Amino acid sequence: MSIQGEGPAAGYLDHARVGPVSRPAAAALAGATSLATRSGPADLDRLFALSDAARASAARLLDAGPHEIALAPSTSNGLFTVAAALRGPGAVLVPRGEFPANLYPWLRFASRGGPAVRLLDPAGHRHITPDLLRRHLAPDVTALAVSAVDSLTGHLAPLADLKEALGPDRLLIVDAIQGLGAVPIEAGAADVLVSGGQKWLRAGWGAALLLIRDRCAQRLTPGLGGWAGVEEPFAHRHPAAPLPGAAAHLATNPDFPAAAALGAAIDDLLAGGGPAAVGTRIRATLADLLDRARRAGAEVLLDGIDPGERGGIGAFRLPGHDPAAVHAALGAAGVITTRRDEWIRLSPHADTPTAAADLFADALHALARGTAHHPVPSHSTLRPTTPPQEPTCPTA
Repeated sequence: MSIQGEGPAAGYLDHARVGPVSRPAAAALAGATSLATRSGPADLDRLFALSDAARASAARLLDAGPHEIALAPSTSNGLFTVAAALRGPGAVLVPRGEFPANLYPWLRFASRGGPAVRLLDPAGHRHITPDLLRRHLAPDVTALAVSAVDSLTGHLAPLADLKEALGPDRLLIVDAIQGLGAVPIEAGAADVLVSGGQKWLRAGWGAALLLIRDRCAQRLTPGLGGWAGVEEPFAHRHPAAPLPGAAAHLATNPDFPAAAALGAAIDDLLAGGGPAAVGTRIRATLADLLDRARRAGAEVLLDGIDPGERGGIGAFRLPGHDPAAVHAALGAAGVITTRRDEWIRLSPHADTPTAAADLFADALHALARGTAHHPVPSHSTLRPTTPPQEPTCPTA
């Protein structure tokens, strides 16, 4: 997989935050933008067809029918679309440690006719397990909303086992943005899946995949579906019948240049061996980084798990060192990471160079020796290390 222009700096280890746009995605974006500057009918037809091509590419990646996929503006928008479509009564389970994008849609619609929200506390676990899920499957539970890969720990959710525990009558709703394009995920188990392209797919912003399987389509009403999601929108008979498949949930047309970039990024991923091949390289690089962190005296979050249970994300902390200072010192050494409270998150990609691991190890050893340069942390790194207050929700 290739990177736009000269690519990121050698020490860029932050693809879980933003993946620099790949060359194929950048070329597709530029080409589509050029089409948008023209006014010929054929040019506009080609522009509009780009979204169909992107959906076809996504269908190959997710083993789905193209009609089961729509293009939303973002992961958050897609999740809000699903929350608006899943009406009450009932309850949706959400692990307490979920990324907020997979929590707020359910909170907002719980008071607007949607299902109630119950937060799952993993107790002795850092992630949800099928056994934990089974213990909380009350009769009114209609869905579980979960990330394919945890954005901090990197844990890869056992989606097939979770779906088996849920059974056919409850929905498995997956936020896949931290897994799709990085490692193989059990996408076939997801009844609904949402993923933007700006992280591991390296497609930039503006387009996200919204997968709604045929097996559950009748259970979702087009709560946010607008004129683009209905048949004969100009026949002046409103409300018109919804389009078949995921398109029923479209509010308006997609961002066609962004759709072109997303489709090109998926095609590039598949041409490079798909998630299995890319994931093997990512995991090998991440394992090397985490091993170097351990040798520098770091504590690794979720250490000791089977490598197959980890996505492309790992996190560590250096005992005896202020996390903000560690993050700042890594940045000064050219190692780009994300800090989450006391943890430093690492997320390399398939073509992250060996030089990144060398820069990382040198910076950690300099910290351990007390010889690292400590720049004054920016305001963004001076956030409190205490976790934010949890939203008030019933706890399962």
